[in-house]
Amino acid sequence: MRRTAVFVDAGYVFAQGSILVTGSKQGRDTLSLDIPKVIEALSQVVTSKSTSPLLRIYWYDAIRAGRQSSEQTALADADDVKIRLGYVNTAGEQKGVDALIITDMAQLARNHAIADAVLLSGDEDVRVGVVLAQEFGVRVHLIGIHPARSNQSRPLMQEADTTSEWDEQTIRSFLTYAPPVTPPPSLIAATQAALDEAIMPAVLSLSTTETTSLKQIFAMSTSVPAEHDKKLLRIGRSYYGQATLQPSEKTDLRSAFIRLVLART
Repeated sequence: MRRTAVFVDAGYVFAQGSILVTGSKQGRDTLSLDIPKVIEALSQVVTSKSTSPLLRIYWYDAIRAGRQSSEQTALADADDVKIRLGYVNTAGEQKGVDALIITDMAQLARNHAIADAVLLSGDEDVRVGVVLAQEFGVRVHLIGIHPARSNQSRPLMQEADTTSEWDEQTIRSFLTYAPPVTPPPSLIAATQAALDEAIMPAVLSLSTTETTSLKQIFAMSTSVPAEHDKKLLRIGRSYYGQATLQPSEKTDLRSAFIRLVLART
């Protein structure tokens, strides 16, 4: 029996969903996904667009900080969901996801496993997967997030067999925004003092020549030279008590190191 597969670009969902809900793009750490509700919303699309039963939902996302998030793990544990993960490069860009979508669409179509495909994405690069699937007789139903015409590729929309969009009410049914809580100034100061204390021995161990050289570098750049950065990250892993540091933690470490070096007489 040929079925319907759903292909979800999580980057598109979180980026455009947060814009629709809050008016601007929000960081992933401020967004919460209700997994049963999003599965329900996707299943309803399958029912409305196809007479074929659901095969499964393919959820495409990227690994951050070298490991799955708790949300990605929960999605992988959910019934009828298969996680496909690309990666985030050093510039914070999601890579490898489009290729995974294209490959899965083409393979399922080629193997006559699906009659319909529901695609939730806005990237023109996945248009290739739409074309390949259609060559094997698969109908592709493209779902966008309002206003889809301003956040989806027009060639992608033109290639799809049907197009529709989710409104704010649908997005709010499964996506919640929780703005970060700003700690009180006293707590910020205490945290900064503790971090400075952890870094200070490394600063004091610098020779006069090294200190002068670093001050010249930091006068023009906020980049910490590799030999010092490696030591700094080791300090950070000990200070934070974890093997892998978050980007914000690395930023705090480097900023404190630069400030302490520049303040040294």
